[in-house]
Order: sequence, then C-alpha cells, then structure tokens
Amino acid sequence: MRVVVGISGASGAILGIRLLEELQKNDVETHLIISSIAKDIIEYETDYSVQDVENIASYVHDENDLNAIVNSGSFKFDASVIIPCSMKTLSAITNGYGDNVISRVGDVTLKERRQLIIVPRETPLRTVHLENMTQLSGEGAIILPAMPGFYHKPQTLDDQINFIVGKILDIMDIDNNLFTKWKQ
Repeated sequence: MRVVVGISGASGAILGIRLLEELQKNDVETHLIISSIAKDIIEYETDYSVQDVENIASYVHDENDLNAIVNSGSFKFDASVIIPCSMKTLSAITNGYGDNVISRVGDVTLKERRQLIIVPRETPLRTVHLENMTQLSGEGAIILPAMPGFYHKPQTLDDQINFIVGKILDIMDIDNNLFTKWKQ
C-alpha cells in the first residue's frame, strides 16, 4: 500500500505524526509533505523535531516542488490524507488551486478518483468552511474532523489521538487496535 500524507499548517500536527507512525508499523509506503507553517507547529506543539517526523516517512517531498512525483496522476498511490488540514488548504483543494504540493496532491487524488481523507482542525467553523467540506464530500473526499469520541472511555490525550488515527486506518482498511470499537 502507498499513502501520501500532507501535514498542513493547523494545530494538531501530532495527529499526522501518529498516523505516520502507525502506517510505518503496518509497512505502508508513505510520501510526506509538511508545509512551512506545519514545521513551526511541530516544533511548538510536540516533542518531535521536523527531522524526527521526516525520518518516519518512506519519502519526503518539499511543499514547493511542483515537479514532485506525487503531483502526477500517473504516480499510483492508494490514498492521501491531509492531517491536520488547515482551512486554507481545504479551500485550495476545493477550488482546484494547486499552488503547493499538498493542495496539488488533494486535487490529483480527486481527479484520479482515489481515496482522499481530509482531517480539518478548526473551530468554530464559518459557513464557507462547511461549504468547502460539503463540496469535497460531494466529489468523494472523506471528511474526518479531529473530533474525539468518548464511547471508548479515553483516559489520556494519547487515547484521543489514537481514536482519530484509528478511524483513519479503519477507512483505509488497515487493521488496528488503537481504540475500542463500539460494542453493545
């Protein structure tokens, strides 16, 4: 399996990092793009360095390298995940404005009818944010907001992070035990 992961400039970079760690554990080839703002956020919000995060990925692409292989529809990948997804990146993907590698990958994923998972991390939301999400959903993207569940009785922040990442892995059909599934 091959997955493209974009970490854009929104709070919650740890979600993208944890996803990369889980994909690595599952021997998934990953292609990582980190925006310049996300690099600052990684340093501010986590104990990881940008280099630590890049070392988790199979391949790393510069956000401004529009010649990067992941920008081509002929480059075969199974899914792309934008995690976290800033409202700027969401808008760019929605409107086909591929001005950097993350938004271009989102565009390519949709046009090639591949699996695009968007993890918006913003609150509260404006109407235009909701409209952009609705439009992307209508084109086949999966909108998975970073909204934690509570039925698994989380005890730590890691439990909440794992819940979101586990949901993403479930969508990609990757077995995981990151959270207790709903039981009756």
